[in-house]
Amino acid sequence: MAPRPRVPASLEFVGTATTILRLGPFTVLTDPNFLHRGQRAYLGKGLFSKRLTEPSLRPADLPPVDLVVLSHLHGDHFDRVARAELDRQLQILTTPAAARRLSRWGFRQAQPLDTWTSARHEREGWSLTVTAVPGTHAPTLARPLLPPVMGSVLHLVAPAGDEFRLYLSGDTLYRPWLREIVERAGPLDAAAVHLGGTRVLGLLVTMDGRQGADLVELLGPEVAVPIHYDDYTVFRSPLSDFIDECARRQLPTEVRTVERGETVTLGARTAADGEPA
Repeated sequence: MAPRPRVPASLEFVGTATTILRLGPFTVLTDPNFLHRGQRAYLGKGLFSKRLTEPSLRPADLPPVDLVVLSHLHGDHFDRVARAELDRQLQILTTPAAARRLSRWGFRQAQPLDTWTSARHEREGWSLTVTAVPGTHAPTLARPLLPPVMGSVLHLVAPAGDEFRLYLSGDTLYRPWLREIVERAGPLDAAAVHLGGTRVLGLLVTMDGRQGADLVELLGPEVAVPIHYDDYTVFRSPLSDFIDECARRQLPTEVRTVERGETVTLGARTAADGEPA
């Protein structure tokens, strides 16, 4: 098998679903959550959850950011610290419901993305296209309790034509119809998978280890990076659930874990890295 194109892509894990993605010349911030350990995130409808971990960075520590991708407007994905301290001129790609609220808060470039619509950035011959893809945050009867959520596919194209696709799951549950993502967007080089087995009022509203493995098996990314799994009291499924389930199934996807404050590469390894191509 010919080695896959080498496109520079990495993920720095800040905590929860907050990451700094470095994709070619672009820097992308996802789901900014900077609350300290012991502080509570507001989840809506009178619900709160206490943070159990410390983020690796504060907003003042962030590198220059080209855009923010926000899966939905929940207190553990966009908190009061982000609201107070992030630059109001940042472009934020998010759901229509979240964009309306962010605009009222003074974020002047909150751009709504309906499912299967895209925003494109270009620089020095590179292009980065962010496409909103389907997701569901709760079983049907509980959907009014939670905000709408989007996944996203980030499609990077290098000047020479090499391509890289990264899927951000957002706080979706596993559903077989998510197969449409690869049918429409193309094969995935990497996926950042939101886990945690979050339960609200007894209902599962984010993927646990089994559902996360189901999604990886369904979409078949080359690399999967688990995030959003141990930061809040509403998270009930530890990271080990996902790792053990992927290993039990012997999935071909390589699972790469990353600690808060660390960075992991997202590209498939080749023979040049000392690994099989």
